[in-house]
Formats: sequence, structure tokens, C-alpha cells
Amino acid sequence: MFTGLIEVVGRTGRDESDSAEGRFRVMTSLGSELRSGESIAVNGVCLTVTTADAHGFTADVSPETRRVTTLGRLADGHLVNLERPLRADARVGGHFVLGHVDGVSRVARLAKDGDCFWLDVDVPDDLLPAVVSKGSIAIDGISLTVAALAGSRIGVQIVPFTFAGTTLREARAGELVNLETDVVGKYVARWLEGRRGAGADHPTGVQRP
Repeated sequence: MFTGLIEVVGRTGRDESDSAEGRFRVMTSLGSELRSGESIAVNGVCLTVTTADAHGFTADVSPETRRVTTLGRLADGHLVNLERPLRADARVGGHFVLGHVDGVSRVARLAKDGDCFWLDVDVPDDLLPAVVSKGSIAIDGISLTVAALAGSRIGVQIVPFTFAGTTLREARAGELVNLETDVVGKYVARWLEGRRGAGADHPTGVQRP
């Protein structure tokens, strides 16, 4: 469980001594605080640390994770957001983020608005039922609020602190990002889907033998 409040950013790297397929290397000062077996969110994807040292850490990325997230497309030197799991005694400053990416989308626009920025992202149709105006969404692991919703496009406002302290400072239109919708919204959307299915056969929504 995470909060979507990014601790630090790191950069993808390569360990020439390790040729294991699916092995992912991140260069970060946070490596000295990590231990093998711990979880860490990388651009919103929950991974398990396999090795860690003062220069960074490695994690194994399964073929399925590579297919359904952006991690399989990142080149060496790419900036990534990092967050360790939420502690039980910590404040939740963002929102509950599971680290289970729901889909990949593209940045439509990143435009300056005073000292802040507007970030527009096109959301896949199958995720739209779980996205609401003023609701929460995680983009590359960053907890953000949906400030605008028009069709399949959402807009979020980025404050200077978030812009400077996350991968958004290198974001470009057309770039792929990981999306995780709010977990509560997912359960509500699923429940309503079941209600609609029941109502189609039984007008009262109650199934009878």
C-alpha cells in the first residue's frame, strides 16, 4: 500500500555483471535504506527489491508487468518516481495507491499555468467508469486530483513542488504513463456493473429461483 507521495526520483540503469532477463536496475540514493524482499513503487508499479546497495537497487519485472505497464519500455537513464510502502503509523497525505497499474495512456499536453502546470492525459475507455471529477488518480505513481474531465481526457493541476520533485519535470506530450484509478471507484464501478447485469434479467434487480 502506497500514498502516491513520491519520496525521491531515480534513474534506470544497467548492471553489466547481471544478465538476468527481466532484471530492472534503478540508480538512487534510497538504495542504502532498502533491503532485499522489501516492496517499492517504481512509477506506480509495486516491485520487490532483489538487491540493494548505496548506488541503487534491482528488482525483477515479470513479462506480464512489462506488457501492461511502461517499465518494459524505459531506456537506460530514464527518470522514475520512487515511493516506499506506507507505514501503519504514518499520515496518508495522498490517497491509497496499491501499486497495481490499471492501464497505460499518453500525455496529451503539459502546459504552464502561472507557477503551476496543467497535465492532460487521455484515459482508456475501460477505465473511465472509475474516474470522476475531483476524484483521485495516480499517474506514474503520483497522487493527483482530477480537476477536469471531458470525454476520455482528464486534466490535473501540477503545483511547483510536485513538478520539481517528480518525473513530471521531464514529461512530454505523447509520452506513455501508468494509470491507477482510485480503489474505491473500482469497487463501485464493479458493483454497479453487477447491478445492471442483474436488472437486465430481473426488473427489480432481485434474482429469484
